[in-house]
Amino acid sequence: RISYDPTRYPKYIPEAYCLCKGCLMGIFGEENFHFRSTPVYMPTVILRRTSSCAGGRYVYSEDYVTIPVGCTCVPEQEKEAESVNSSIDK
Repeated sequence: RISYDPTRYPKYIPEAYCLCKGCLMGIFGEENFHFRSTPVYMPTVILRRTSSCAGGRYVYSEDYVTIPVGCTCVPEQEKEAESVNSSIDK
């Protein structure tokens, strides 16, 4: 996807998003729901336009944002394991 913000430099930033809930695995690329697709984020510096002007030009300030750059697979937690751990804590 393309993120657009006219008060930011750069105005256009490509952002990744996960197409599947699970992960494509195996030799035929079947979707496996024992894993889930999770976005991977990268911190990035952008310039944000302020309301000030200097010499007839906009003034920008640095801003830090996190941008999704891809997806990775993480194991899905088993609900039975969660219930066992919660009973131990009590």
